[in-house]
Amino acid sequence: MMDRFHFSTCECFDNCPKRFELRYKKDIDTLPSDDPANPLILGTAIHRGMEKDMETAIREYVNSYPVITDEHINEIMKLEYWIPRMKELLPEGFHEVNFKNDVYEGTADLLVPCTKYDGELEHGQFDLYDFKYSNNIEHYMESRQLHVYKYFLEMIKGIKIRRMHFVFVPKVQIKQKKDESLWEFRNRIKMELDSKEIQIRQVIYDYSKVVDFYSTCMKIGLTDQCTENYSYLCKWCEYKEYCEKGETYMFNLPKPTRRHAGETARRKLWIYGGPFSGKTTFADKAPGPLNLNTDGNINFVTMQYVPIKDTYEGRQKILAWQTFKDVIDELERTAGENGFKTIVVDLLEDTYEACRIFMYNKLGISHESDAGFGKGWDIIKTEYLSTMRRLMNLDYENIILLSHEDDSKDITKKSGDKITSIKPNLPPKVANKIAGMVDIVARVIVEDDGTRTLNFKANEVIFGGGRLKNISATTIPLDWDELVKVYDEANSNFFEESAEDVQNDELEGAEEEKEETDTIEPVEVKKPVEAKIEEHDVHEEKPVRRTRRTRKVRE
Repeated sequence: MMDRFHFSTCECFDNCPKRFELRYKKDIDTLPSDDPANPLILGTAIHRGMEKDMETAIREYVNSYPVITDEHINEIMKLEYWIPRMKELLPEGFHEVNFKNDVYEGTADLLVPCTKYDGELEHGQFDLYDFKYSNNIEHYMESRQLHVYKYFLEMIKGIKIRRMHFVFVPKVQIKQKKDESLWEFRNRIKMELDSKEIQIRQVIYDYSKVVDFYSTCMKIGLTDQCTENYSYLCKWCEYKEYCEKGETYMFNLPKPTRRHAGETARRKLWIYGGPFSGKTTFADKAPGPLNLNTDGNINFVTMQYVPIKDTYEGRQKILAWQTFKDVIDELERTAGENGFKTIVVDLLEDTYEACRIFMYNKLGISHESDAGFGKGWDIIKTEYLSTMRRLMNLDYENIILLSHEDDSKDITKKSGDKITSIKPNLPPKVANKIAGMVDIVARVIVEDDGTRTLNFKANEVIFGGGRLKNISATTIPLDWDELVKVYDEANSNFFEESAEDVQNDELEGAEEEKEETDTIEPVEVKKPVEAKIEEHDVHEEKPVRRTRRTRKVRE
């Protein structure tokens, strides 16, 4: 049974009980979507922009991705267009208001104090607004969301919701034509935005929808076995493979106590830089290394290596990717017995090319497009990423991925200025997924005086960053011992911060704390404005079929 119900969790259960189970009961995490038009990321950015300012909204959006491309700039243009118009259209009020009790928890996007005809505030009465970045208006108009929000807001906050509204921000989903320049395409985006309007739709309260919501809550409490509900929504489900492949997982559950971060010594790194920048020499200093080598550059290092290349057994050609997978099989089988502590992949982009050639041969094609609409790219990406997940899950102390950097791509800003993007030499969609599998993505920089440094700091043009918290430096000498110190510092700081949490868990249950109820502080509304209720005819955009493209990885 859940601690508290949320509208989103109940909607998830109604759509597919299996997805609900995997996401909320089993807490199975998936890699975040790298789509520049991710509705969750864009929706959060809009909320930040309405609550604070445009700069905060853009920073929220940019920080959600490891690297920014022209496609991300296109989405930022849309944010810059819509957020000021929303602020002009909507009255002042309270943003992101949380409300919860022992049964339910939710967050209202906007609560606006009601005013009388003379301009005075209507004490204790509010208008409720919820933002939707979507063209699917009729779906939301039939939703239970605002009805449930009104019911629990009035119960928990002790206020009166006078009117309820959805604010629909239209999506512009057009694609760049093959013969269209980026400047022309962005002009077309602007024209398309100018043709759209924000719609504010009032919703009339219906208590039966609240009863229906309670019914879903009861079903969740009474359901022991969650089953799949196959529908068109499966196409976008993050757990699609669980259902399609029928995969099951057996777990040996640990004790229900907190562990200290310092107990984990495994490191997963992705290092990239220019040729001859010292990446392989750096990896050579790691303990017990084994180099899965693709380019043959092992003359000046002492680590053992396995060449990842095409070979022959008699007249039978063994492709490099098959060799790579066979090595992973052997590393899985002999982990803890073979004496190796560090696995190095050198170079990562070569393994992706090897995977492409392997799948070409398997599918009988000469290019991804030969397999049908988007199918070839998807098959190759799935094959590559599933194998890389096996690699990253190997039971060794350190896993190090090495790549050359690619600075051949430019990002064109809205102003037309071009800035050089620096990133590993992998397709962006694949690179984003790999970044989610490691602790640190770092760039090697060689200074004019020959000094080599390892840099973890990322920005809108430099691919990098990581999940290590509370570290004092983002640039260190290119030395294995210095990197270990960074990990030790992160673990030590986390250990200190989590020690109190560990102690609190041990004391949990000794005393029940009274849960504080959030209250809405009064605010002065300088210019009370009545919201205009616009009833427009809805012309639903037909979804445009996406065309997947790939870029050949540079040697």
